[in-house]
Amino acid sequence: MLKKLSLLLFSLCIVLPSVAKSIPEKAQLDIELVIPAIETSIYARPYVAVWIEDANRKPVRTLQLWVGKDEWLKDIRSWWRKVGRYDRDMVDAVTSATRPAGKYRFSWDGLDHDGKRVKQGDYTFYVEVVREHGGRNYLRQKLKLAESGFSHQLDATEETGVITLQYRVE
Repeated sequence: MLKKLSLLLFSLCIVLPSVAKSIPEKAQLDIELVIPAIETSIYARPYVAVWIEDANRKPVRTLQLWVGKDEWLKDIRSWWRKVGRYDRDMVDAVTSATRPAGKYRFSWDGLDHDGKRVKQGDYTFYVEVVREHGGRNYLRQKLKLAESGFSHQLDATEETGVITLQYRVE
């Protein structure tokens, strides 16, 4: 009896992850990121990376990447170590210029780097902001992507204003 139960549990461990449901087709994560105006004698626009990782800490998708020149990608250390140094084509596809102080809105459509809808489950949202002659902030927020919406606010830091996340399922 114990042997049959063990075999059943082992089979479920193999089968269940492969049949996990994707997030709903119209689900998306809306992000509002604020870059504050900083009064200082030497001000440089920040380098910014925004990305999502799954429960196993595997990068799923880079949403935003703002840098001046390729040589500065390594300054966004956490993102570079996890994502940037491994996929040059992806870096080229998502990189854009640095941005001035202001409020920025963008969305994640729930697709991974391969264009596949992610499975329901636990994820982490990351923002790394680095400024030459300035500070470095690394923020993260745990997310549970499923069939219900939610919102989170990340507190302002030295290099960011309040960051708002809203997961919508329509």
